[in-house]
Amino acid sequence: MEPIVGIDLGTTNSEIALVRDGQPVVFEENGDPILPSFVGLSEEGRLLVGAAAKNQWVLAPERTIKSIKRKMGQDVKVKLGDQEYRPQEISAMILKALRDRAAAQLGVPVTKAVITVPAYFNDAQRQATREAGELAGLEVVRILNEPTAASLTYDPNQRELRRMLVYDLGGGTFDVSIVQAQQGVVEVLASHGDTQLGGDDFDDLLLNLVCDRFQQEHGIDLRANLVARSRVLRAVEAAKRHLSYHPFARIEEEFIAEKDGQALHLNMEISRQEYETLIQPLLDRTMDCVQRALDDANLIASSIDKVVLVGGATRTPLITQMLEERLGQPAHQEVNPDLCVAMGAAIQAAIIAGAEVGSVLVDITPHSLGIKCVGSQHGFPFEYHFAPIIRRNTPLPASRSELFYTFHDNQTEVEIDVYQGESDDVRHNHRVGRFLVQGLSRVPAGNPIVVQLDLNLDGILKVSARERATGLQKQVVIENALARFEREELGQARERLERLWALPGGAEEDENEDEETYRSTPQAEEELPSLVSGPREGQREAVQARALLEKAERLLDRTQPEDRVEVERLMTRVRTALTDRQWDKLTAACNELADTLFYLEDA
Repeated sequence: MEPIVGIDLGTTNSEIALVRDGQPVVFEENGDPILPSFVGLSEEGRLLVGAAAKNQWVLAPERTIKSIKRKMGQDVKVKLGDQEYRPQEISAMILKALRDRAAAQLGVPVTKAVITVPAYFNDAQRQATREAGELAGLEVVRILNEPTAASLTYDPNQRELRRMLVYDLGGGTFDVSIVQAQQGVVEVLASHGDTQLGGDDFDDLLLNLVCDRFQQEHGIDLRANLVARSRVLRAVEAAKRHLSYHPFARIEEEFIAEKDGQALHLNMEISRQEYETLIQPLLDRTMDCVQRALDDANLIASSIDKVVLVGGATRTPLITQMLEERLGQPAHQEVNPDLCVAMGAAIQAAIIAGAEVGSVLVDITPHSLGIKCVGSQHGFPFEYHFAPIIRRNTPLPASRSELFYTFHDNQTEVEIDVYQGESDDVRHNHRVGRFLVQGLSRVPAGNPIVVQLDLNLDGILKVSARERATGLQKQVVIENALARFEREELGQARERLERLWALPGGAEEDENEDEETYRSTPQAEEELPSLVSGPREGQREAVQARALLEKAERLLDRTQPEDRVEVERLMTRVRTALTDRQWDKLTAACNELADTLFYLEDA
């Protein structure tokens, strides 16, 4: 059977995939599945496509073209060398490079493809994409909406009616779509976006921050030198990726500049909090698009069955936090957000070819892993707070770290108590290990401690804690961290059943005995907490708001239809104020919701 490939022709990056043995596989070159959507000419006039073209873009923009997707469907030409080309022709060069990559690995010609486009593309833009495929020697069997492709990777054989919100933040563009699927039919109900917003804008903000600080210290603007700017840009791109998983990133470039005959080095640390504050205004714009998409589809947040993240920029933790607060449910990122659309295109191609397609197999952690610390509950300090570090459904292998602080003045040791589960209260989760870090500096409370968890495919968990000020570090390795939860649950269930079968009084006696057993377990013992989660503005208001939203969710099922609409409207107001960190509006919205719930409880 002649292969039909799936292609994600992206603004910043592109990929090509094919379904093999029921699973989509993205073709790699030199270990990299991503082809940067750059086209250029070398100094010798040789055509460059992909990484080589991207590498020369900063130094030779006159010989390089990027983001051609933004011009698709327009009656314009772009100059490359001494020639002018239409956008379709430049896109065809990218598509041909992808086609050749797949053909080389398959050992057979590739002539048919499904190519994805944004849901908001008009007829002219879709036709231009089809023409680009034909110029590249491909028969375009279908033009597929990108959010539809993303939805297929999560459930290619959907039978029940389900609505999915696809949040797609790539390198150059952003769009959010609401997709409805049933009986294999997928429909885009609404779509909004911003074609001038993406991860590249995050890079520019970070680049300016770093260059401004360097200029303040040394009086030299690194942006004025193309080579220096290129090096800083690569460094901040790497730092941005690192900050997706860790609270700090160091940016280091030696011999970046020269002053008075002396070489200058760039050595700077950026915190995730600084970075997220920097990009917050841009993320607020994406949340406005989310709300407009919901409004256009005549839906409320609770009508959405699943939230899916697409695009590499969605790895930023603040995006997940803002979406979860606004929509009231977890955002899914199990499938690689960089490759999700290409894999969905391959699934659609396989369906067209009549091949069997199964759900995408991804190794994930089934339970959240984190540590015990002091948090906040109902506005008061809570010493049994569970702080997740690796969250449930995170693809494996995973490496994540978070920042915590000592709780007492002159605290010279901390106990790292590792738990597994989903409750905010560690007493309802399962302990998987603990260790003590001693010899900390005698300083006031608030000494920063970085806790890192590394979990591999074999379920081996490495936990480390490091004092930032001195570098003092201790770590422990926990075998079978993934299997431990299931094994403990199985053993506890067996014990409960054996006790139940042995008792003449039935379940009531068993429950009473089980409560006593729980109180005597080590994890229920009174212990002095040694770490506190980082203080945040509005933490008390946020905790109270989340508790109120949980109460409202519990009451919804027994609320009359005419009251339910009002409750959901108020819940949306609370989530919006919470996401936007507008604490005054949040307090007002919470008060109004609390009054409504009080009336409903008494009714």
